[in-house]
Amino acid sequence: MLNIDNSILVIIDIQDRLVGMSKYGLEVAQNATKLTNAASILNIPTIITEQYPQGLGQTVFELRSNLTSETCTIEKTAFSAMLEPEFVNKLKTTERKQVILCGIETHICVLQTAFDLIKEGYEVYIVKDACASRNKKEYKTGLNLLQQYGAKISCVEIALFELLKTSKHPNFKEIQALIK
Repeated sequence: MLNIDNSILVIIDIQDRLVGMSKYGLEVAQNATKLTNAASILNIPTIITEQYPQGLGQTVFELRSNLTSETCTIEKTAFSAMLEPEFVNKLKTTERKQVILCGIETHICVLQTAFDLIKEGYEVYIVKDACASRNKKEYKTGLNLLQQYGAKISCVEIALFELLKTSKHPNFKEIQALIK
C-alpha cells in the first residue's frame, strides 16, 4: 500500500491541447488537481511534465493554479519522462520509491514512463480516473498493458485513503473535503 513518507506524485502532460482532445480531459484535470492538493497537504513531492509545450500548451490552468512553489515542472520531448535527465535527477533526489502516476495519454507517455520506472525498481500506482487517452480503446489497452508490466491500478479515492491509513490522521478532514 501507499505510504506518505515513500510516495511521490508524478503528473504526465495534462496540458491544454491534450485535455481538449480527450472526452474525459476535464474530469482528468479535476482529479489530478485533487491529487496535487492532497500531495500539498501531506507534504508529498510532486513532479509535473509537459510534452512539447510550444505545440501542446502548458499544464491546464486549474491544475497549474493549485501547485505549490516546491512543485517541479519539467519540459520533455521523450514519451517516457525517464528519458529526460532532469526528471530522473529530480526523482532520485526525493529518495522515494512509490510513484503515484497519472496523466495524458495513458497508452503513450503514461505507459512508457511507468514501464521505465518499474524497470528501475519503482513501485508504480496508476490513478486511472486521473488518466485519459483520446480514444477509449487505447486507454483500456494502455491500462491492461500497465497492469501486465506490474503497475498497480488505482483511483483517486483509493490512493488518498491508502495514504491516510486512518480517520485519525491529522489531515483526514482536509483530504476528505477534496473528494466531497
